[in-house]
Amino acid sequence: MPHLTRQRIFISGASSGLGEGMARRFAAMGRDLALCARRVDRLEALQAELRDAHPGVRVEVAAMDVDDPASVATVFPELADRLGGFDRVIVNAGIGKGASVGTGEADRNRAVLQTNVLGAHAQCEVAMELFRRQGAGHLVLISSVASVRGMPGSRTAYGASKAALNALAEGIRSDVYGSQIVVSTVLPGYIATDINVGRRGPLTVGLDKGVDALTQVIEREPVRGYVPGFPWRPVAALLRVLPLSVVRRLTGS
Repeated sequence: MPHLTRQRIFISGASSGLGEGMARRFAAMGRDLALCARRVDRLEALQAELRDAHPGVRVEVAAMDVDDPASVATVFPELADRLGGFDRVIVNAGIGKGASVGTGEADRNRAVLQTNVLGAHAQCEVAMELFRRQGAGHLVLISSVASVRGMPGSRTAYGASKAALNALAEGIRSDVYGSQIVVSTVLPGYIATDINVGRRGPLTVGLDKGVDALTQVIEREPVRGYVPGFPWRPVAALLRVLPLSVVRRLTGS
């Protein structure tokens, strides 16, 4: 059975990368958007672009810092009011510039965990308050294939942060099981964005192809989706069972 159209979509981290790409795809599909990020100048430029390209689409933007729970608690409902609610919330904002644990870069790793875990949690809290009031909605958490096993080097904190999102999403899903609130965890592989600089190997896909696959998966509203499905679904299955020595060689940074 096809899902209802999720007309009003919120996307965090929409000023660049996957967030910006998703905004363009969903606008082309005629969806109304609420976009947030810290770089409001880039959001406003994207807003103007999308309104020019798709005059019938509503695009609202606001500066929001996911590291500040007060910012999230204030800005999110303001954007929801502008669109009359949200049908889908995509928790996308994240960073990935960590370092090997114990190499004097604790601040970098803490920042990754702060933004990717606590920032996502803050967004989930306000999104689920809204969806519980509405009695329906689609919550999407953008995780990563890096969450499947512990990652070495610069991706240790990043992989751990995304593993936390998987557990957070599953807990929320269990809490509202049987309701009209759908929770999806989406695990992209290597897509050519700033977060994957230095990780662009033979399995990396271009941004356009990656965003196309990402929006298609989100539209299907799976419990868990890999992006692109091939090769990352079988790769993830292998990563779960391979010895750590092999995983380390495959994923080393």
